[in-house]
Amino acid sequence: MPGQPNILVIMSDEHGPMWSSAYGHPFVRTPSMDRLADQGATFDAAYCNAPLCVPSRLSFMTGRYVSNCGGYDNATPLPSDTPTWAYALRSAGYDVVLSGKMHLIGDDNLHGFREQLAYDPHGGGTGDIDAARRLGLASGGQHPIYLWRDGMPAADAPWPSIGEARAGRGPMIDADDAIEEAALAYLREPARRDQPFALCVGFVAPHFPFIVPEPYFSMYYPEHGDLPDNPPGHLDNLPAAVRRLRQMFDFDGNSDEDIRRARAAYYGLITYMDDKIGRLLDALAEQGLAKNTALIHTSDHGESLGEHGLWRKMNFYEQSARVPLQIAWPGRIEGGQRFSGAASLVDVTATVMEIAGCDPDHVAAMQLDGDSLLPLLRGQSAEWKDEAFSEHLAHGTDRARAMIRRSKWKLCYSHGSPPDIELYDLESDPGEFDNLADHPAHKAVRDELIARVMDIWGDPDRLTAEIEAGQQSRLMIREVLGDSPIF
Repeated sequence: MPGQPNILVIMSDEHGPMWSSAYGHPFVRTPSMDRLADQGATFDAAYCNAPLCVPSRLSFMTGRYVSNCGGYDNATPLPSDTPTWAYALRSAGYDVVLSGKMHLIGDDNLHGFREQLAYDPHGGGTGDIDAARRLGLASGGQHPIYLWRDGMPAADAPWPSIGEARAGRGPMIDADDAIEEAALAYLREPARRDQPFALCVGFVAPHFPFIVPEPYFSMYYPEHGDLPDNPPGHLDNLPAAVRRLRQMFDFDGNSDEDIRRARAAYYGLITYMDDKIGRLLDALAEQGLAKNTALIHTSDHGESLGEHGLWRKMNFYEQSARVPLQIAWPGRIEGGQRFSGAASLVDVTATVMEIAGCDPDHVAAMQLDGDSLLPLLRGQSAEWKDEAFSEHLAHGTDRARAMIRRSKWKLCYSHGSPPDIELYDLESDPGEFDNLADHPAHKAVRDELIARVMDIWGDPDRLTAEIEAGQQSRLMIREVLGDSPIF
């Protein structure tokens, strides 16, 4: 199709947007994200559709909620006949390639991408495996599965990554450098002028381990090695779902100095990753591709970083469930725009497909759960649904959990008898310290948001039964296959 723009999708990993200058942080430096904010639109309430790696990415690839695409947990491969935006864009004439991480586990590591340019150290794949081995990288290995009906397992040792934080290099840094190098080489090939391309660059940073090379560590440690904002008594009154998550991973027992170092290293990883974004933007300009390339930067989920007594993700607090989202398209999207309405990654999927001009029949076949953001971004419509839906159906819980964000309200629902419910007013309580679920004055909004969760889920008991059956079958297969990373 003549006039099709190129598309560059950049995905950081485990990246909470609140820790970046583009989102107002006072000292975490993200000049490339600032640059994207100047060139395009930044979303202040964008969410992942699952606060866990594989489910979030499978939802993004398919444009469907986790409970609709079946990618429940980190050990669920996506069936190879599932349509993805990569397939849809190739059918529209694009060269669609992946450099680095998309965490597509199982035998099919492409799901529509023509080629994987650089190895995914978490999911494996078809990148340069020999080069990956030289870097000391291996595929992600087996992911946790346990039977929900047996309850939450308890950690047998504290989570080690906090105490390991330091300046240095490791396999994940080497992987990100290789991912960047492969992406830059692709952009510099003369063939980029012969066919529209859609390049997805998946970095590992700022995902733990909290190990980052200089000068990035000393940018923040010791001067900016800070502590989480947990008010007195807060950790003694956490919601039941959070207490269960803490039981599984044991985030306690770290000194304040350990925590300061880990947070500083995380900040360094963000700036390290941001510099890579900048070099990709520079390469587009150097090759004369910038004016005809739509850019999207986002992440699969955030990082709790000690807030609410949590690290990693697998919860619905802002640090875990919110993601950066920036979209720029020279000449088509006005720069400097800021949007406060809630959106999610399935909306990004729909947006990518509209930018590419995909066949409407192919779009319909995808059965997307999201809506394109382009009418909003281009000023063609002032209306937006202002809603984001996220699910956690994996390890770190023993029951189906969902989050709905609408306007200033966030509801977190854990299915059970009775269900665990949290309701937060993010305008008056941005730290999410005051659960209003049982407050009579907010019963109407609570019931309305619960009804929306049920509308999406249909039958939560049926969903739970399907998830538990999958856990049982995959554990049986593991008994036969041993340490196979597929199940």
